[in-house]
Amino acid sequence: MPKYIALMKLTQEGIKDIKNAPQRIEQAVAGMGALGGKLVDFYMVMGEYDYVAVAEFPNDEAGMTFLLALGSLGNVRTTTLRAFDREQLVELVKKVP
Repeated sequence: MPKYIALMKLTQEGIKDIKNAPQRIEQAVAGMGALGGKLVDFYMVMGEYDYVAVAEFPNDEAGMTFLLALGSLGNVRTTTLRAFDREQLVELVKKVP
């Protein structure tokens, strides 16, 4: 399944309600599952971003649907990257003319 890395920043609303963040994360995991996705890893980080998540979705459309739903809640803003693992890198490089 394609992997995606989401870099997230808390909004003012999200930080104001930080005590409910663990429940919101669990709800997000359930939402991913409903779209055929799964959370691979999740971190709270220091620096420019507040959270980093690695997720798998069956396709870009399912991933985008999830991100739209997540963003509509107003607690985080995301920057998302489509990720390719080492094995995929090897296969892609073989195709380079």
